[in-house]
Amino acid sequence: MIRTVFFVSDGTAITGETVGHSMLTQFADVDYKQVRVPFVNDRAAALEAVAQINAARKQDQAQPIVFNTIVDEELSAVIRSSSGVVLDLFATFLQTLENALGVKRQPRVGHGHGVRDFEAYEDRMKATNYALAHDDGISLEFGQADLVLVGVSRSGKTPTCLFMALHYGVNAANYPLTEDDLDEMRLPSFLRRHKHKIVGLMIEPERLAQIRETRKPGSRYASIKQCRKEVELAESLLRMEGIPIFQTTHSSIEEISSRVMMELGVQREMF
Repeated sequence: MIRTVFFVSDGTAITGETVGHSMLTQFADVDYKQVRVPFVNDRAAALEAVAQINAARKQDQAQPIVFNTIVDEELSAVIRSSSGVVLDLFATFLQTLENALGVKRQPRVGHGHGVRDFEAYEDRMKATNYALAHDDGISLEFGQADLVLVGVSRSGKTPTCLFMALHYGVNAANYPLTEDDLDEMRLPSFLRRHKHKIVGLMIEPERLAQIRETRKPGSRYASIKQCRKEVELAESLLRMEGIPIFQTTHSSIEEISSRVMMELGVQREMF
């Protein structure tokens, strides 16, 4: 069964997608076609969204699932008039929040992902620049790093560092364990002095070979033999050094980031 899922919002639709994806993972036997419909901020846009939803209903011969995060009640009512199953994520909780806080909400469009705190926004941009400048061993000075990810090449270090920088403002550096490092079975001195903020990322050799094959097809670098050797040596080295290790093979960068930050006690508000 294939069901069309819509994420409809008067803003970016990121909130609806995030919550919706979390819910949809609980139904692994259903295949989804996902459609993002952002910036539905007037009646014409709402009616166009309804037309898309109704067209999907006819094509699929099944009701589309609609995650709605439109703030304006009149526009939300237009979306509810569609032939989809509409899950209004804001309406579900706002009344409860009003009762708990003892104040009425002040509907504001786009504040969930707008720039409200310019200082915090600058911190995120600085952290992103830091991650790029300290990616893949470009810089080996980790004094300002909040954490350092180490692992074999293509084990997920770069996207994880960038995610933590963009969403948490974390100064995240990473270093790829080279064949020389693995032959010596010892952390380089520039890493050893920052051992308290190092976390290792590990990946299954078969998956590593697939990733490397897309980058350098037919190379020794991508061979399963080389991948197995590097993974085995890297894991032995990290365990010998007492460095915590996280598997990345079946984990999202969001999960890896949360686990790494929790392990090192890095507490930051998500932006």
